[in-house]
Amino acid sequence: MDEQTHALFHTMITRCLAQEVAPYYPQWEEAGEIPRSLWQALGAAGLLGIDLEETYGGSGADIAITQLALEEMSRHGFGGLASAYNIHANIVMPYVLNLGSLEQKETWLPRMAQGECLGAIAMSEPHAGSDLAAMRTRATPTDQGWQLDGSKLFITNGQVADLVIVCAKTDPTAGAKGVSLFLVDTTLPGFSRGKPIKKIGQHASDTAELAFDQLQLPANALLGEEGEGFRYLMQELPRERLGVGAQALGAIEGALALTLEYVTQREAFGQRIGDFQNTRFTLAQIKAQLEMARAYFEQCVERYRQGTMSSTDAAILKLQLSELQCQAIDRCLQLFGGYGYTQEYPISRFYLDARVQTIYAGSSEIMKEVIARSLLGKASE
Repeated sequence: MDEQTHALFHTMITRCLAQEVAPYYPQWEEAGEIPRSLWQALGAAGLLGIDLEETYGGSGADIAITQLALEEMSRHGFGGLASAYNIHANIVMPYVLNLGSLEQKETWLPRMAQGECLGAIAMSEPHAGSDLAAMRTRATPTDQGWQLDGSKLFITNGQVADLVIVCAKTDPTAGAKGVSLFLVDTTLPGFSRGKPIKKIGQHASDTAELAFDQLQLPANALLGEEGEGFRYLMQELPRERLGVGAQALGAIEGALALTLEYVTQREAFGQRIGDFQNTRFTLAQIKAQLEMARAYFEQCVERYRQGTMSSTDAAILKLQLSELQCQAIDRCLQLFGGYGYTQEYPISRFYLDARVQTIYAGSSEIMKEVIARSLLGKASE
């Protein structure tokens, strides 16, 4: 990707965030939801489906530009928006593009690129969590297609989604090999949403429990092939974890900038906080770790372009960058003293928004297991 294209998109993204998001974001945090008008504005600006084919309403740009959008949202402290955007534009749309039939792509992708249709993906369940093989949501064949029964938990965009990719068991005896994916239109009878889940951070990003009660799906709702859902998830997860990495980089940069501004203006014991060796060394270490993290992130983006980014690469990226985000922002907040614990200072939102990054898209513990298996194989029973 050439520098001029990168600069043009960067200018467009930052201008859009300044005009369409910054003045209103505190209100969205209070409301616990991002308005439809924002998604439509992002669509009109060409910022949904940035690397989607132009045939389906995208911009046909490089994948790095989509990651740049996520990074900028996080750098500005819009963690909830970044997570909602990651699900819609960096996960659901690529799933439909890469796995969908021509009919499915033509039906959903142009509307998603315009911000008229919002997407979510439903994997986790109340009793299964990260263990996808233990899911209970079931899709049973019918004369017309499928009947979907079950529930999903912690679904980002769940309250507002028009389209949900649902993971369901089509063969309950086959373990992970019995999982299939379905495109679920949320206007269908039998689909319901629970009350919004209240979280400690990322308040602008809505999170919901979804239920499917004898929901009748047409045969063409199946995404890809029956029984291949788990393989598809493994195939697409690296991109999701790239998005988490981009969010982490942006958030660390944003928190570091806030902290640098604070410590150069605030004084204690007759000198700037930034003149204390502890402050200088703390921020120097964060900067060094940030640059190392960015180097690995860029290496993973290139591997993704080449089709060589492995699940282990993605696990290393997700583990290291999300953990670094939490650690670095915690150290930044500490330098604010008592002010860092108040909502008046934006560093507090960076701190709260960071915590979930080590949990969703595969917890740090799961990432360690993925990495360990690449070294030692599965643990013996």
